[in-house]
Amino acid sequence: MLRQTPLNAAHRAAGARMVDFGGWEMPVSYGSQIEEHHAVRRDAGMFDVSHMLAVDLSGDQARAFLRYALANNVDKLAVQGKALYSCLLRPDGGILDDLIVYFLREDAFRIVVNAATADKDVAWFNALIAERDSELALAPRRDLAMIAVQGPNARDKVWRALQESRSVSESLKPFMAAELGDYFIARTGYTGEDGFEITLPAVRAAQLWNALAAAGVRPCGLGARDTLRLEAGMNLYGQDMTEADNPLESGLAWTVDLASPRDFVGKAALSAASITRQQVGLILQGKAGVLRSHQKVLTAKGSGEITSGSFSPTLAQSIALGRVPVGVAPGETVTVEVRDKKLDARVVKPPFVRHGKALVS
Repeated sequence: MLRQTPLNAAHRAAGARMVDFGGWEMPVSYGSQIEEHHAVRRDAGMFDVSHMLAVDLSGDQARAFLRYALANNVDKLAVQGKALYSCLLRPDGGILDDLIVYFLREDAFRIVVNAATADKDVAWFNALIAERDSELALAPRRDLAMIAVQGPNARDKVWRALQESRSVSESLKPFMAAELGDYFIARTGYTGEDGFEITLPAVRAAQLWNALAAAGVRPCGLGARDTLRLEAGMNLYGQDMTEADNPLESGLAWTVDLASPRDFVGKAALSAASITRQQVGLILQGKAGVLRSHQKVLTAKGSGEITSGSFSPTLAQSIALGRVPVGVAPGETVTVEVRDKKLDARVVKPPFVRHGKALVS
């Protein structure tokens, strides 16, 4: 049986088309996926992301443990509420997951992991805790829900729906979070737009969802979330990176701290790795066809593969993220095998769109 979020009934009442997403019954759209996409770019849209899992880590050795467990360096987290994006790696450098960790107190951090990898991640963390004989408490928060509100008007509409939140969230900078009682409000997102991701008790999720809708926030499904994150050049775990890939070849080198003296899981493997591939953006030249994952990319330096591809509603062109040989540079033209045709695509540096504006042409 598929898992359901606390907002399942609200989605059904709104006429959402529900699909199986990694074992969860989730809304793919509420009507027009294109209109939902544009709502986020131009106004405000909301997503049920309660399938993702918040995991609370507490104990005196919490920071020391995360220094070792994560590829990015949690010593960057010096201000309460600050967030850090990182990969969780295997010893061979393969990517187990990508996640966000929040600094709550010196002995308390919150980690938000992907839905499809949540159980595996919790088991991995527990194994590392046991390996290091650390006295830490790891608490998966299945009692919480999460709603992402994104778009240029997202913050104003959140303050209209949840008026008391303005006092703690108005001054938040991007990648910062604040607590309001048992609400956790983070200025983060997965769309390339401003907004909040709000974590709250599951029993209050429907109330907030309905208040946001009354404030003019449009419900949006997984379809729009995927085209928005692709335009923003953001990886999707399971497509743009897997356990078979390392972050240095997946456009995530910026999330790996190899410079500091600390050791972390996967550091030795990454330090010794021979990097032969890189992530690039692709824009299809012409309108005949759509770039999709697993299509072959032919370049002067060898072949590669598209990892994520779709039609971009903002650019009105087909775009993709792909993994190609090192040395293929922005501005070059490559060939993509689309069914029985070979179509030209231009190499660009992601992102394609941020804050409603096209960054490529």
